[in-house]
Formats: sequence, structure tokens, C-alpha cells
Amino acid sequence: MKRILSVALILMLVLAASAQAATLRVGMECNYAPYNWTQAEASETAVAIAAGGYADGYDVQIAKRIAEGLGMDLEIVKTEWDGLVPSLMSGVIDVIIAGMSPTEERKVTIDFTDPYYESELVVVVKKDGPYAQATSLEDLTGARITGQLNTFHYTVIDQIPQVQKMTAMDTFPTMIVALTSGTIDGYVSEKPGAISAMTSNPDLTYVEFEEGKGFECAPSDAAISVGLLKGSELLEPINEILAGISKDERQQIMDEAVANQPLSE
Repeated sequence: MKRILSVALILMLVLAASAQAATLRVGMECNYAPYNWTQAEASETAVAIAAGGYADGYDVQIAKRIAEGLGMDLEIVKTEWDGLVPSLMSGVIDVIIAGMSPTEERKVTIDFTDPYYESELVVVVKKDGPYAQATSLEDLTGARITGQLNTFHYTVIDQIPQVQKMTAMDTFPTMIVALTSGTIDGYVSEKPGAISAMTSNPDLTYVEFEEGKGFECAPSDAAISVGLLKGSELLEPINEILAGISKDERQQIMDEAVANQPLSE
């Protein structure tokens, strides 16, 4: 009897240790403020990146909620945008929480949760430039516009009349440099990213279109969701966790992310 109890106790301890050690590996760029960014110093809200440094932002706070709800530790895996889906498919990461839209094209390869944020598309321009007062796509006629590589942001540029569609760029910081140097006239962004860019760079502003005069896109393109492997058992529990975060709370988290980004000071 004592032997049986000892074996049972050992098994319980092993199971407890395994549960405690379970880690949710989350992939993100850590370079897309206010959704996610990298910082050198620790803070109350930041999470250590597996390769060094710390990550913070809206996506990080959502990832923390999800990991806590699943009873798992959180590990942020800094990954280039183009490498996120391959990293998920190969098992390097468990989920993608990176400001990624659940486009129909991506749904062919991976699954997505319900949206955890919904935004609108705008165009970031120079505050003293010729397009600062634009309110419609027609007002951007002939402008030199770009977007991030392999995103739907880049595809909607074609809706601008006589647009000069510039080569897609890898990151938003790269596009900001191109804009401030005059290489481009603007780039497509979601509104939170545009506010972040404007906060960090006072010489920039963004074009917010009048109703019916902006980009046309599917509702799923303007949403942000968690990316998962096809048939992942995490889909339902993560959706339940996301359902527990109200729209007002999500906006509060986003407002705090914009205020806390490293360059906003």
C-alpha cells in the first residue's frame, strides 16, 4: 500500500510540475507600436523576449491575458513578419499575436480566433506635406504610397487614383524613415499605428477619410485576431478568454499602449 501511495504521489508531482512548466510561446515582430515593440529595460507591463530584451504593447497585454487564462507561462518569441506563419507551422511558436488580420488568404493556411481589436485604415503623411488635408482617396491622386510587405495594406493602395505605388517595405520604422526623408508621400496603416507614429514623430499626421471615401476592404481585413494551427485545441478556450475582455477595456489597453510606447516621450 505504501509503495502504491508513493508511486501515486510521484505521478501527482510530475503532473503538477508539467502543468506548472507549460509555456505559451507567442510570436510577434516586437516592432509594430502600439501593437508590439522592443525595449531595453524591464517595466511593470513588459515581458522578457526569449532572445533578449523586453516586449510591450497591446499585443503583449492581450497575450498576458490569454496565457493567464490558460494557466500557462508566457514566452515572447521575436519573429520577423514574414516568418510568423512559418514559425507557427513548424512548431517554433504556439500562436501568433502580432496585429495580424484574419484575411481569407491567410485562413487557407492557419486558423484565427475571434477578433481582439478592430480598426480602420488611414494613410500616414507629413504634417506640412501636400496631402495633410486630404479627406478622400481622390485627394491622394498621384501620391507616392507604400505599405508593409505581405499585408493587405499594400494591396489596397491600388484603390487610389493614379497612385505611384512604391515598393513594399519590411517594417513600419522603415516606412517612417522613408516618409520623413521624402522618399514617399505616405504609407497605409491601421489607425492605432498611425497615432503611434504621430506621437513619436511630431512632423507626421494621418489622413482619416470621410465616410464612404476611404479604402474598401472586407471586415476581416480590418480586424486583428490570434493566429493558430489548423484544428488547434486552443481556439475555443482563447475565444472564451477574449470574450471576457469588453470593448471599452480593449480600447483602454490600446490607449495605454500608445501612451507607454518608448518614443512617445
